[in-house]
Amino acid sequence: MPARRGLTLTTFVVGLLLFSSAAQAQPAFGAPNRAVPEGAAQMKSSFSPVVKRAAPAVVNISAKRMVRQQVDPFWSMFDRGVPQSRVAQSLGSGVIVRSDGVIVTNNHVVEGGQEITVALSDRREFTARILLADPRTDLAILKIEVPAGERLDVLAMDDSGDTQVGDLVLAIGDPFGVGQTVTNGIISALDRNTDPTGGVGSAYIQTDAAINPGNSGGALVDMDGDLIGVNSFIMSRSGSSSGVGFAIPASVVRRAVETAVGGGRSVVRPWLGARTQSVTPDIARSLGLARPQGALVADIWPGGPADRAGLRQGDVVTQADGKPVVDAGALSFAIRNHRPGDVVPLSVHRADGRQQALSLRAEAPPATPARDERTLAGRSPFEGATVVNLSPAVADELGIDAFAGRGVLVAKLARGLAMNAGLRPGDIVRQVNGRRIETVRDLAEAAATPAPAWQVTIERNGQQITATFRI
Repeated sequence: MPARRGLTLTTFVVGLLLFSSAAQAQPAFGAPNRAVPEGAAQMKSSFSPVVKRAAPAVVNISAKRMVRQQVDPFWSMFDRGVPQSRVAQSLGSGVIVRSDGVIVTNNHVVEGGQEITVALSDRREFTARILLADPRTDLAILKIEVPAGERLDVLAMDDSGDTQVGDLVLAIGDPFGVGQTVTNGIISALDRNTDPTGGVGSAYIQTDAAINPGNSGGALVDMDGDLIGVNSFIMSRSGSSSGVGFAIPASVVRRAVETAVGGGRSVVRPWLGARTQSVTPDIARSLGLARPQGALVADIWPGGPADRAGLRQGDVVTQADGKPVVDAGALSFAIRNHRPGDVVPLSVHRADGRQQALSLRAEAPPATPARDERTLAGRSPFEGATVVNLSPAVADELGIDAFAGRGVLVAKLARGLAMNAGLRPGDIVRQVNGRRIETVRDLAEAAATPAPAWQVTIERNGQQITATFRI
C-alpha cells in the first residue's frame, strides 16, 4: 500500500510539472486570428466587406403626423364625443444616394408626414423635406441639409440589368425599430408583376432575404456593395417575413432621383399608346407561336406612340430593348422605364407569321382634354367628390385603363353625400338624370340642377351601375 501511494504521488508530481510547463509554453485559450476576406472569392466566409461598404449609407426614417381620432360613441350621447388629436408615427429605412443629403425611401413610410426625421448610421439626426413623392412606384425622395463641406457616405446604384436569379444579396434596414440590421439571401425571381396597389407595369425583384416591418425603404445590395433595389413590401399571412419580399429595381429608383434632383415634382412615364394582353397558351397556338410569351396588341390609340411606330391590332410584341417580353406587364414596364424622347427597339410577330423590327419613340401620355379638377359642393350625390376629366395622362396617374373613353373620373372623396352614396375613387360618371356626362363642366351643371330624385349611372371596373338617390 505505501508503495502504491508513493507511485501515485510521484505520478501526480510529474503530471503537475508537465502541466505547468505546458501552461508556460502556450496560452490556456487560443487567441482569435480572424482575417476579413477581401476578394469576391472569399465571400462565402463573410459578408463583412459588403456591409462595411454599404451600411453607412442606410438610414432610419421617422415620420410624425397629427390624426383626429373619434372617441367612444357612448360619450357622444353626453356631448363629450369631440374627436381627439394624437400623434401617429411611422418608422422605416432609407438610402443615401447623393453625398449632399439626397435620400430615397418608400412613399408609404413618409406619406402624410408633417415632421420627418432622418437618423444616420452615426446616430446624428436631421430634419428632412420631401422633394418628390410617387405613390405609383411607392418611392419618395428626401433631402437633408448637411454641414457645409461634409460629404455623406452613399450607395452607388447598379441598374445595368445584369442581376441574375440566384445571386447573393443583403437587405439592410431597421426592422421593428431595433436598429440597423443586415439579413442575407438570394434573388428568388426577377420582373415580378405583383403589385399591392393593383397597378401594372411593375417589375419587382423578389428575394428571400428577411424583410420585416421597418425594413421598408431600406437597401437591397449585391456582393459589390451596390444598390440594386429598395425594399418595398412582403407577402405574408402573419405580417412578418416569410421569405417572399419585393424590392423596387434600381432603374426605377434612378428615374425618380433624377427627376427630383432636376426640380420635377412627379415622374413622367412614357406610355405605349396601345392596350395589350398577355399571350396565353391558347393564343400562342392560334398564332403559331412556339411559347406562350409576349404582349398581344388588342387596341391602338390613334396618333399615339404605338400607332406611329407601326404597331397594329393582332401584333405580338416579343422583345423590347433586345430583351424577351414575357407578358403585357413586362412590355409596359420596358416602355415606362425609359425617358421621354428615347427610341425603344421592338421585335414584333405579325398576324401573318412574319417577324418585324420596329422603333417606338417614348413619349408622355397626352393630357387631353384638360384636367379641370374640381371638388363639387351642394345638395347632390356628388357633394364632397373631387372629379377630373379623363385623359391618358390622368389614367396613367391613377392607374386605370386609358381606353375607358371620355368621361369624368372620381379622383378622391371627402366627407359628404358622395361618400354616403357609395361613390368610390376610380368611378367614371356616365349619366345623371338621363343627361350624358362627358366633361367636368357637364357634371357640375347637372349637380347644380335641383331634382327630387337623382338617377346616376357610373362605370366601375368595366361594368355600368345605375342607382337612384333621394336627398
